[in-house]
Amino acid sequence: MRLGAPVWPFQWRPPYEEALRRIAALGFRSAELIAWDAATLADYYTPQRRRTLRALMDDLGLTLSEFVATARGMTSPDPARRQECLDHFRRVCEVARDLGTDTINTVAPAPFELPVPPLKQLPTSQIWTLDLPEGLDWERGWQEFVEMIRQVMAIVADAGLRYAIEPHPYRYVSDAASMLRLLDHVPSPALGINYDPSHTFPCGELPQIGIYRLGERVFHCHFSDNDALTNAHWRPGRGKIDWRALLAALRDVGFAGTVSIELEDVPQVARGEISAGPQFEEEMRRARDYLLTTSESLGIVWE
Repeated sequence: MRLGAPVWPFQWRPPYEEALRRIAALGFRSAELIAWDAATLADYYTPQRRRTLRALMDDLGLTLSEFVATARGMTSPDPARRQECLDHFRRVCEVARDLGTDTINTVAPAPFELPVPPLKQLPTSQIWTLDLPEGLDWERGWQEFVEMIRQVMAIVADAGLRYAIEPHPYRYVSDAASMLRLLDHVPSPALGINYDPSHTFPCGELPQIGIYRLGERVFHCHFSDNDALTNAHWRPGRGKIDWRALLAALRDVGFAGTVSIELEDVPQVARGEISAGPQFEEEMRRARDYLLTTSESLGIVWE
């Protein structure tokens, strides 16, 4: 296993060169890059920029564990928007290959692109709900999502890559059970999960059980902690997740990928155009050291 970090908590918007330098300086071996939208994919990740970023990562001793992107339109009722999403996936795969990773990631979509409420607002809400349009055909929506994933996987496989879909509350994939249901319909060996316990834990899943159920379909991990009431992203050890049990589960299923520490609800994390401050770096160090110490008695070797 390798320890890594994503660029966005260091620097939300590009350019990301300095964020990569900071990640390497903290001793991480892997990094994640992101394209928040189609404009960023086209305007920032130009062919020249891809070459520059890949050369910089090589110089820093970093591997790109996955390339993260958006997937807007994946569950749109409009066929034209779904087609635009497929075209976007083709561009994402092209950029990912040029950057030197074998894995792409998107957050799982909500049914019908419904504006599901952000779970972090739950503690201050009196009634937790959303307005559902009348007449939604839920069976048709599910079948269209499955068909989209089949088409996405054809694009991903043609590019020689893997797709690590990320579970999220209220989405078509929110935990191990929903991921396994999707795999029943789309059993491509290139389809797996970016397992994020800060998303599955508040959905009622014990993360270690989720890992055992998913096994080799765990392609990549985002690690952060919370108290299972919201999907907050604290440093491991601050919340209620049993990290020793989770790391043991990854060991037992033979996971050999990247554990990327994704902290978002900590002091001085990047916001908007403001880069992360020294307190954020200290949170990252504490998270790194906690995971390394916790895994010492488990026989886990970190590359």
